[in-house]
Amino acid sequence: MPRTSKGDAQVAMESEVLTSRHAELDDFTVVFEEYHLDADGAPVFKGLPDDRCQCPHWGVVVSGELRLRYAEGEETFRAGDAYVARPGHVPIVTAGTEVIEFSPTDKLAETLAVLGANMAAAGGQ
Repeated sequence: MPRTSKGDAQVAMESEVLTSRHAELDDFTVVFEEYHLDADGAPVFKGLPDDRCQCPHWGVVVSGELRLRYAEGEETFRAGDAYVARPGHVPIVTAGTEVIEFSPTDKLAETLAVLGANMAAAGGQ
């Protein structure tokens, strides 16, 4: 059975805003994310359909607060909450937030390609 831990996962993205570690488990990618600053994800999701993440995620908030903004409203999750992020969301986080998410690897790769290009264009933010 595949397994990983935060310490085993490779750093896939590091910036002043976040540190993101990824590991593939069969057809899913587990992501360990730590947010160092308050951040609204809207700018980095530009270019995806409706400028929102179209990848579903299943996760747990380890610390801090995660808000998911949808066209029809917002959901808030705090430390200890398990959540499902439906396609069509934009994340908003507070400094000190840490999450663990599981996502379908193929859909996540599509999203990360756009995020990477937008972050590079913004100077790595």
